[in-house]
Amino acid sequence: MFNLKSEQKVFDIAGIKVGGRPGENPPLMIASMFHNKDRILDDRKSGKFDRKRAAELIRKQEELNRSTGIPGMVAMVANTPEEAQVYIDFFLETTEMPFGIDMWVAEKRAKATEYVAKLGVQDKFLYNSITPWDKDIKGQVQRLKDLGIKHVVIQAFDDQDQSPAGRLSSFESIYSQGADGFDTVIVDTSVMNLPSTSFSLIANRIIKEKHGLPCGGAYSNGTHMWKEAREIWGLDGFRAMDAVAQGMASAIWSDFNFYGPIVTASRIFPAVATAHTLLSTFIYDETGMIPGNEDLPIRKLFAEFIQKLEEGGGRKKAKK
Repeated sequence: MFNLKSEQKVFDIAGIKVGGRPGENPPLMIASMFHNKDRILDDRKSGKFDRKRAAELIRKQEELNRSTGIPGMVAMVANTPEEAQVYIDFFLETTEMPFGIDMWVAEKRAKATEYVAKLGVQDKFLYNSITPWDKDIKGQVQRLKDLGIKHVVIQAFDDQDQSPAGRLSSFESIYSQGADGFDTVIVDTSVMNLPSTSFSLIANRIIKEKHGLPCGGAYSNGTHMWKEAREIWGLDGFRAMDAVAQGMASAIWSDFNFYGPIVTASRIFPAVATAHTLLSTFIYDETGMIPGNEDLPIRKLFAEFIQKLEEGGGRKKAKK
């Protein structure tokens, strides 16, 4: 089930390994900050926010990274390049984590990216993203290369064919327009709602099998956009659903997850660590080994169990 036949690429974003065979590396968890209704925001137009609380949230994600082995970064939402600059400056002063900027309008996103290049921090920056809705993909790609951008996300989705195959064709269309020339290319297979998350996960496998590239998605789209969940089950029920869906999705042919507001890290990181631990033992049953990466959640959290497996105590074939 998890044994992909093709070679799988592993990229390095500011020291974080992304990609590889299922279970080889923990998934990269990408939080959102300064999004609409984010409680740390005081005034979006001036970029005024609660700096103390924002720093606390970043520190919490760093702590969860250390305890689970799951790496993290932050995508900061901004409406204007000037607003983005305020957040970038704060982030660089606060943490060594890599970062991204989440801006829907391509031209504004480009202006914010110019500021990243001006600061000379391209190694830490993940460009999010080249999309099928962008009008001039070739021009955008060339502009990014001129700025020295190294790490990019390609968003794959086809309005006319929302199947996994449609996501593949959408990705290949963008990839063929020069987007294959960056140091790092990771593919966001576009989650639109909770049930269709499965289409994204299947597309992950198809693209990984064919191109060997890291794939993932914004699995929080599937959970946070299901507003009725709060009405059906209340806040605790929503949180349980969110953790289960994102944990499961992060373990199935996924190399990264845009997991939503950073304030949810306390439930999402344990959920993903749990799911990835189970993935590790699924892979052990298929291959007879667990990857040697010491940052795998199973190695961080169940070292004694791993020792017994590696001493030969866990693999006995059932009699037919």
